Amino acid sequence: MENKKTILTRTYIAYVAMCVFALAILYRICVIQFVQGQEWRDKAEAFTTRVFEMEAVRGNIFDANGALLATSLPFYEVAVDINAPSIDKAFYKANRDSLALKLSMLFQDKRPKEYLKILNKARNDKDRYVVLKRNVSYKDLQTLKQFPIFRKGKRGGLVTIQTNRRERPFQSLAARTIGLARPGIKPVGLEGAFDSTLKGTGGKRLMQKIAGDVWRPINDENEVEPKPGCDLYTTLDVNIQDVAQAALLKALIANEATHGCAVLMEVKTGAIKAITNLTKNKRDTGLSYTENYNYALAYPTEPGSTFKLASLLATIDEYNISLDEKIQVGNGECMYYDRKMKDAHPPAEPVITVQRAFETSSNVGISKIVTKYFSKNPKQFVAKINSFHMNEKLGLTIPGEGVPRIKQVKDRDWYGTTLPWLSIGYESMLTPLHTLTLYNAIANNGKMVRPRFVSEIKSNNVTIKKFGTEVIDEQIVKQSTVAKAKLLMEGVVKNGSGKGLNITAFKVGGKTGTAQIAKNGIYSVNGDHASVSYQASFVGYFPADNPLYTCIVVINNPTKGNYYGGLVAGPVFKEIAEKVYSNSLDFLQPVNNGQKLLTNVPNVITTKSNELQQLANTLSLPYSARDTEGYVSKSVKDTARIGLLAVNLEGQLRKGIMPNLTGLSAKDAMYLLENNGVYVKIEGFGSVKKQSIEAGQKFAKGNKIVLTLS
Repeated sequence: MENKKTILTRTYIAYVAMCVFALAILYRICVIQFVQGQEWRDKAEAFTTRVFEMEAVRGNIFDANGALLATSLPFYEVAVDINAPSIDKAFYKANRDSLALKLSMLFQDKRPKEYLKILNKARNDKDRYVVLKRNVSYKDLQTLKQFPIFRKGKRGGLVTIQTNRRERPFQSLAARTIGLARPGIKPVGLEGAFDSTLKGTGGKRLMQKIAGDVWRPINDENEVEPKPGCDLYTTLDVNIQDVAQAALLKALIANEATHGCAVLMEVKTGAIKAITNLTKNKRDTGLSYTENYNYALAYPTEPGSTFKLASLLATIDEYNISLDEKIQVGNGECMYYDRKMKDAHPPAEPVITVQRAFETSSNVGISKIVTKYFSKNPKQFVAKINSFHMNEKLGLTIPGEGVPRIKQVKDRDWYGTTLPWLSIGYESMLTPLHTLTLYNAIANNGKMVRPRFVSEIKSNNVTIKKFGTEVIDEQIVKQSTVAKAKLLMEGVVKNGSGKGLNITAFKVGGKTGTAQIAKNGIYSVNGDHASVSYQASFVGYFPADNPLYTCIVVINNPTKGNYYGGLVAGPVFKEIAEKVYSNSLDFLQPVNNGQKLLTNVPNVITTKSNELQQLANTLSLPYSARDTEGYVSKSVKDTARIGLLAVNLEGQLRKGIMPNLTGLSAKDAMYLLENNGVYVKIEGFGSVKKQSIEAGQKFAKGNKIVLTLS
């Protein structure tokens, strides 16, 4: 009995303990649910939601005339949250069919029944994120927003994720200068230089994890919209760019060259109007070229004979030598220590002038004049070359500028033969833009300006920043030296190695260049061209009387036919110069020199009085208006002015009398006649010269009139 009592006691104790434990669990559930519930819900949400950065639309890049060079095209992933709280059962049922039909009509990839099935399944499965279409254009997105259900805005269940794709409308034109901007790749060119300006400010969007690594946007009122980037306006002219690239490509193909570049720059401002760089595709068995490296600003090489201008600028400016000074060149060969220097072509005479040495690009002549004046003090020569800023970077806005080198006397590789070889463009390294900048300074009367690629930055069409001309040096040499340098360069085109340009419409000044590019440090000295490649170049300015543009063309390793600068690069310069000249108003002189050539006012046709007065005002033609309230006026011409007399044609027509229609345009004649019940037949083009119902005759409504125009 006692054992039974003990068992029952223990049972009751266990039961009570279990009840207490159950009550404790229930109490804890209530606390978590009703007291701490929001805290735990927030923590759970934190593990499944995250704030993502939204990419801003990158700013556009334009040429000098507003043509679009680079733009970001937005594309969207479009999804639907058909179970959004604001979409109740009745509203969904009333609009689902029309929504499915609209989606089918817009995307044309599924029938309306298929879209309806997708929407119904998402509704039944309580699916909060169903992708409808990827890569939807901005235009189609705006159409989507007007569809049934979606037109409720954020409450309409439409969910979009934007991605931006960078495009260059003109494809390869100035591609390397404009640059690239792709996710995960460091931008280059202008895209890289102005990346912070173009990329804008990213936004923030709350996303929820729904499966694996799949996230869906959550319509959040606190979402931060991205701010688009600013627009960049360049100095490039896409029309000139097209001309330059086409001319360079033609020359590269004709000469089977490996690569080349061409640059056109405004003399006064330094604005780069065209810059093209083309490289032969190695994997292509044919002759095709692409722009994948900016040789013009990033690739320094030995400039060759185009450097001879710098050598003579130094000599003339320091010693004021005459261009008629004689130089003994012999048969076009000479020795400096144990190293032979040789002209490309034997000279016509053993003694030539400085002018003729430059015109014929005589290596012997130029090196002899430089060594004559600087051999005892080569530091003076190098210091003068340094004063032309040719040993410094230009400080361009575009990254990747090549490092120039002018060998210094203190350098370990300065030899006894360095001075003469340096004077003709060897043992130094310059980019084409460096060379162009020097020649531009001479065209600009000694003022050296920095090449520039950008004119201004705009945001919402409001100018944020302007970029003006930057002066590197106000005067690199004396004006007398500039005058002599221009004579030298104009002589090259008129009488020397650049004679083949044959431009008759305007004069050009410039210099040809043919440089040997050594292989394995070896140059050809005995005509063994197999061991070297060549660089052909031409640099100059036009028109010579009033230089507006400078241009450099460099073609590397031409393997077919000639390799001389005048014959390989010269034609490219010529084509660019002639097309720029023929398409630019800057070269044209006023035909009347400011004098008024109009002595008699012109004849005018009969037309509306207000149109004729507007035309006279626009063309600044003298006229007098007397009683010009009628619909159509007729002009009375004298030698002083156009007199406008009102002719009440409508009044005559209302009386049934045919007026004189001579001089009227077909539009005005038909308007008047058909408004008064006359059927009109038109023959010919122009203004009325003859009418089948003569002026002054009576007519009736329904009559037909034939108007002959001429």
